[in-house]
Amino acid sequence: MAVIVFYEKPGCGTNARQKRALEAAGHTVIPRNLLTEPWTAERLRGFFGGTPAASWFNPAAPRVKSGEIDPGKTESDAAIALMLAEPLFIRRPLIDADGNKSAGFEGEFIASLLANGTMKLNLQGCSRFETATSCPNPDDTREHS
Repeated sequence: MAVIVFYEKPGCGTNARQKRALEAAGHTVIPRNLLTEPWTAERLRGFFGGTPAASWFNPAAPRVKSGEIDPGKTESDAAIALMLAEPLFIRRPLIDADGNKSAGFEGEFIASLLANGTMKLNLQGCSRFETATSCPNPDDTREHS
């Protein structure tokens, strides 16, 4: 089984379900706060591989949802600059499992991590997307952690 560094937004219910699925598949999950991690452009880019810049964005980020930022019209260098300035733009989770990296919780890499588990649920996307309320602000949840 793998040791997985799991970059999340603390308090995100979807990220909590994703971590539980990885643990149920037998992995050791080390959570890290995606919002306070000291990212560099090079390090962050390593999680996106050859995917288009539009797929790097968190579709639930407030400025994406409002239409202020259009990921489809954002070049890769500009996308990275936005994410370094405002980590809420980063599609999550970011996963580093034994040097293999990915953004989001879908695709062949994630399927391979869950292959020993029985999880067949959709664990990508905000579980609160259809509601009017957002996940708690990480600053408000620190004292409860």
